[in-house]
Amino acid sequence: MLLKMAGPAAKFRLCFFVFGVVVSSLGYSAAQSSQDALYLRQLKSGFDDPNGFFLSWNDNDASPCKWKGVTCDVTGNVTAIDLSDGNIAGEFPAIACRLPALRNLSLAYNNVNGSIREEDLGRCETLEWLDLSQNILVGELPDFISKLTNLQYLDLSSNNFSGIIPPGFGNLPKLQVLSLHANLLNSTVPAYLGNLTSLVQLNLAWNPTITGTLPPELGNLINLENLWVAACSIGGKIPSELGNLLHLTNFDISQNQFTGSIPESIAKLKNVVQIELYSNKLSGPIPSAMGDLKALKRFDASSNMLNGSIPDGFGSLDLESLNLYENNLTGKIPPGLGSLASLTELKLFSNKLTGALPENLGRNCPLETLDLATNQLSGSLPPHLCRMKSLQVLSVFSNQFSGALPETLGSCTSLMRVRLGYNEFNGTVPESLWGLSHLSLLELRHNKFEGSISSSIAGAKNLSQLDITGNKFSGDMPEQIGELWNITEIIAGNNLFSGNLPRSLVNLLRLARLDLGNNQITGNLLTEIESWQQLTDLNLKNNKLIGSIPEALGSLPVLTYLDLSGNELSGSIPKELGNLKLNTFNVSDNRLSGPVPSVLENAAYEDSFLGNPGLCSVSQLNGIATCGSASRRRSTGWLMGCIFALAGIILIVGLAWFYRRYRNFDRAEGKDKNKNNKNKAFMDKSSWMLTSFHRLGFSEYEILDCLDEDNVIGTGGAGKVYKATLSNGETVAVKRLWSSGKSREEADFNDNGFKAEVDTLGKIRHKNIVKLWCCCAHRDSNLLVYEYMPNGSLGDLLHGPKASVLDWPIRYRIAVGAAQGLAYLHHDCVPAIAHRDVKSNNILLDGDFVAHVADFGLAKILQSCGRGTDSMSTIAGSYGYIAPEYAYTLKVNEKSDIYSFGVVMLELVTGRRPVDPAFGENKDLVKWVCTRIEKKNALEEILDPKLVGCFKEEMAMVLKVALLCTSALPINRPSMRRVVEMLQEANPLHKAKGSVKSGKLSPYYYEEPSVPDSP
Repeated sequence: MLLKMAGPAAKFRLCFFVFGVVVSSLGYSAAQSSQDALYLRQLKSGFDDPNGFFLSWNDNDASPCKWKGVTCDVTGNVTAIDLSDGNIAGEFPAIACRLPALRNLSLAYNNVNGSIREEDLGRCETLEWLDLSQNILVGELPDFISKLTNLQYLDLSSNNFSGIIPPGFGNLPKLQVLSLHANLLNSTVPAYLGNLTSLVQLNLAWNPTITGTLPPELGNLINLENLWVAACSIGGKIPSELGNLLHLTNFDISQNQFTGSIPESIAKLKNVVQIELYSNKLSGPIPSAMGDLKALKRFDASSNMLNGSIPDGFGSLDLESLNLYENNLTGKIPPGLGSLASLTELKLFSNKLTGALPENLGRNCPLETLDLATNQLSGSLPPHLCRMKSLQVLSVFSNQFSGALPETLGSCTSLMRVRLGYNEFNGTVPESLWGLSHLSLLELRHNKFEGSISSSIAGAKNLSQLDITGNKFSGDMPEQIGELWNITEIIAGNNLFSGNLPRSLVNLLRLARLDLGNNQITGNLLTEIESWQQLTDLNLKNNKLIGSIPEALGSLPVLTYLDLSGNELSGSIPKELGNLKLNTFNVSDNRLSGPVPSVLENAAYEDSFLGNPGLCSVSQLNGIATCGSASRRRSTGWLMGCIFALAGIILIVGLAWFYRRYRNFDRAEGKDKNKNNKNKAFMDKSSWMLTSFHRLGFSEYEILDCLDEDNVIGTGGAGKVYKATLSNGETVAVKRLWSSGKSREEADFNDNGFKAEVDTLGKIRHKNIVKLWCCCAHRDSNLLVYEYMPNGSLGDLLHGPKASVLDWPIRYRIAVGAAQGLAYLHHDCVPAIAHRDVKSNNILLDGDFVAHVADFGLAKILQSCGRGTDSMSTIAGSYGYIAPEYAYTLKVNEKSDIYSFGVVMLELVTGRRPVDPAFGENKDLVKWVCTRIEKKNALEEILDPKLVGCFKEEMAMVLKVALLCTSALPINRPSMRRVVEMLQEANPLHKAKGSVKSGKLSPYYYEEPSVPDSP
């Protein structure tokens, strides 16, 4: 309009002005873009870039808009920088805040370190999005964050921030997402977070040192959709004001210390989809009004102290998952649960529920997990549990169920775990149930089942545990049982089985436990059993076995339990059994004859030979005749005569020797005087007390004579280790613990603690744990005498100055052996023992490279002996092996052992040390592997290049197990018993049918069984 009204001259001037403005603007944009590029080049120079993230950042480019991770607006100004997952390292780039148009900045999943200073972040006033998650930032949270008034998204999670949540965090009016989870924050959740009325997500979980209570002011967050405050240490009652969060869809305050009842106001959360209250101390009933939460899909209030009944209203919801296990709930399971169309998981175990199951349970829903164990439920199992062919876990043990099993279970091909023990089921097991191809555990123990094991069991190729003890099964054990290549346990005692032992049992290479005791099995013991290299328990007691005990039993390397009592075995006891390290050994009540092998004449086995009239013993075992007693009486007179004759000769020779010795006494006394004075306190042998845990062929005097500096083979924070070669040709390792330096009274007290701990260690018997022969105690010194390991430690062989290339089969055998030793400590010792310093240097190798776990529990021993603890790695573990939760809890338990063992497996797979400067600053082996695991050719970079070849698939399988064990969350780590099972699946001598392809390799999640193996 203006151009139409203006004259020609005016039109020219106006067009020229507009042209000038456009040219000026373009010139400004070009200049600003060039300035932005300069800032970004300075930003790049502040980072280490081992993976070449910045390769596209060409210094010759005038504009940075095509650089990787850089976004510009239409005028060429940099508005966003995304350097996430670049494996870059360095401090926070303060230079980025000079970019005038920067709105988004992400440095997530890197190694950004140091703390955040005001001069670094205070200038970033234009930021709307800031993501610094998954780094290694430290120090306190920045209080000046309130200057960033435009922030809508702030993620500082998974770092090492400490201290409080500053008041400035309550003054961010536009903030929609606040994520501070997985840090080291302490103090309490501040009430001023209730000022963030625009907030949609509040994530404070996994800060174990956040204490106090949850402030009711959080009820002001009327736009909040996600509240995640799990795994802190928050207590008190759940604020009823949280019922005002009408937009809330996810409510997770699990794994805290909340007390009191679930507030009735929770029923006002009409949009809530998931409620997680598990692992608190909540009591009282579940509010019945929660049955009106029509949007609710998942509810977990397990591991509390809730009582009352399950609300009937739950049966009218569209639940997918209901977890109420480990409470004090009573009453019946609501019948409506049987009509749910989306239910996949129902876990109600360890309550006091009664009555029958809903008749339609499983008919209309894709039920995957049904765990009702340890209740008082009765009646029969519903027939439609697996109608949708989805059921994987069926666990109802320790109830009062009765009747026959539904025939439909035999067609449930999805089943993986079946646990029906300790009920009153009867009848026969559906024939096809025996042979389900995905079944890994079938436990029917202590019921009233009858019939025989079907030959269809040959189809159960994935079966690892078969437990049918305490029933009325009869007939022959089928030969097809020898086709279960993956089975580790066959427990079928206390039944009515007859016939011979199936010869196909020798094909079971992974068998660890065979229990057929208290049956009517006849015939001979199997002889070709060298394949049972994993067998630890063999129980065939109280059968009708005949013939001799095979010598091959003595060649089973890890057998620790052997019970052949109550049979009709004959012949002699093979001396080869002395090669075994048996915790339990019993051959009583047979027809054995001949002498007991001398190596078995041990006080630990004094009742192991009773009821065999033909047996005799040299050392007068309990209830056993003495070998050669009659001939000994006939020769008594002759021996007495010889003794008197020799006595006279010895007396004459002795007098002559004494005379010559006395003549040189003065010279000898002067020569040895200084030496005797020097060692008098330590070598006063009469003051030492020996406690043995095995039958010894040496005395404490021999041990003391070997404590010479020439025999030292190692020195550490605990003391010195000596190699002692004894007169009987045996070699032992002697660990002399450092003197406490305490008073006599304190030393006596500490010695008592030392003896108490040693008594515990002395009872441990396992092939993969270093044997403690004995201990010798002195008023201020203690000696531990172990079996000697000629190949030293795994750490020395992998990384030491004389490191050698161990091939993969040897490394694999070491991993399995060490895992079996730790599993014994965790699962088979009562009470369980946490090693607390698992590392490759504490895994010793014998002459056959069999792994032996050493130094377990030593930190506790030393503590009880009054030793210093500040510098001892055994108190908190060793650098590179310490589980991440130690920083939060300052405690080490069996889950910490599992993490440390995962590091050992990574050492075996990669050939690298747990800590190496090549990994980069503040990185260990676990972090190094995790940064490479998602790459295209991960295996080629991670696996030890000296070994990768025909065992690549097996090494990758062990790598997966190691990644599971080194999970950051302890709950995600498998038990050591499960680790052993997974490692056995990676046996390089028996390749698995599946394969691991080269390329991306991701760890999988493993969930522990929800209930123990037995009530």
